[in-house]
Amino acid sequence: MSLTRVPRRRLVLGAAGAATYGALAWWSLEYRIRRAEVPLYSETVAFSAPGARELVPTGHTDAVVPGTRVLAGRPLSTMLVEDEQAWLEGCAPWVRTALDGGDDVLRSALLDLRALSVGLPACVAGWSERWRYAWPRDVSFVATALARTGHPDRAAEQLTFLQEVQRHDGWFEARYDLRTRRTPDERVAQLDGSAWVVWGAHQLAASAPDRAGELLTPLRQMLVRSAERLIASLDAKTLLPMASSDYWELVERSVTLGTAASVLAGLRSATEVLPLVGELALAARTAAAAASLATQVHGQFGSLGYPRMLDDSAADAAVTFLAAPIGGSGVDDGVLTAMGRAQVAMARPGGGVAPGVGWKDDGISWTPETALFAAAWAASGHPDRAEALLTWLGDHRTDAGSFPEKVLYDGRPAAVAPLAWTAALVVIARHELVHG
Repeated sequence: MSLTRVPRRRLVLGAAGAATYGALAWWSLEYRIRRAEVPLYSETVAFSAPGARELVPTGHTDAVVPGTRVLAGRPLSTMLVEDEQAWLEGCAPWVRTALDGGDDVLRSALLDLRALSVGLPACVAGWSERWRYAWPRDVSFVATALARTGHPDRAAEQLTFLQEVQRHDGWFEARYDLRTRRTPDERVAQLDGSAWVVWGAHQLAASAPDRAGELLTPLRQMLVRSAERLIASLDAKTLLPMASSDYWELVERSVTLGTAASVLAGLRSATEVLPLVGELALAARTAAAAASLATQVHGQFGSLGYPRMLDDSAADAAVTFLAAPIGGSGVDDGVLTAMGRAQVAMARPGGGVAPGVGWKDDGISWTPETALFAAAWAASGHPDRAEALLTWLGDHRTDAGSFPEKVLYDGRPAAVAPLAWTAALVVIARHELVHG
């Protein structure tokens, strides 16, 4: 972020005047930081032909058939709209009921997911150039959303891509280029990827229990490698996972709540899915590791109110990883209390939340973190809190109806749109509300 340079002026001030001028100058700098400006990169992404997509520039919503992710006035526009509608009608009964009832927020999330995934080896985070990659975390959440909306085979395809790119030692890169199937840059590998893929597999199995074995057996290699990696990541002294970059994508020198909580979710999920692929002995090991890690996470992080770091009191959106639907089906009052405090502490002027209290103070709300709270509240028996956040997310879509990554201090959508992680979480939250 760049700040406007204020021209220097020669001033003759007394001591009091100098102090006042200094205070005003600092206030001006702080004010501008809290009102950061980030442009909206696009209104949405829309199909121009089967498998062909184009970004819709900001302010050009007339280029899209209203209520769709299809470009208007193209030779195949009518067919593309029909294909899109057929996909929606092929969703699970709860989805069709919600859409028939006018749930426009859910419809937007589904169309965003479809636009970023159909016909691709895996879902990309966004269609803007720097986001046109597959993050294991995002793909796992998209697989979960697809499974919950009645598309288990499409969900399994998402996870199959991740199995194909996983390293032999169980690690995942931070993100992948769909064409080369390699990392596009020098970002460090992330331990949480090995956790999210197992969690996604567990969500798939839970959404299609009659087909769980059939769907997961082809993913056995990834499940085994990931489980072994998660177990090996636990430090013999602290009993917590090793330090690793998490969803903030920073190089960390000590373990974060985001890594610890996601690894815990992965180990618990592994305990549930490994028996489905014949790995009973490994499932027993993940169960023991999960029990030990849970004690440490709730003991060490919990005693401090679940901060991002053990040496810092700053709250983090990763506290939602310890609640359902990520952290398991039980309701932990201590976690819910910490969630409530974190949401307040991380609130931004636009109405959403930042990734954490320690994130830069720029006034920007992040939609995926806001949606994490919506999903957690929905799955934990607090529908009013979840609905309020989903309403806010719906109110801050682009004019074309897509969910942006960010919302500025004054409520304007900003940065990339659509964003797959946000869309997936909106679907998950709505599913939790319907089935709660």
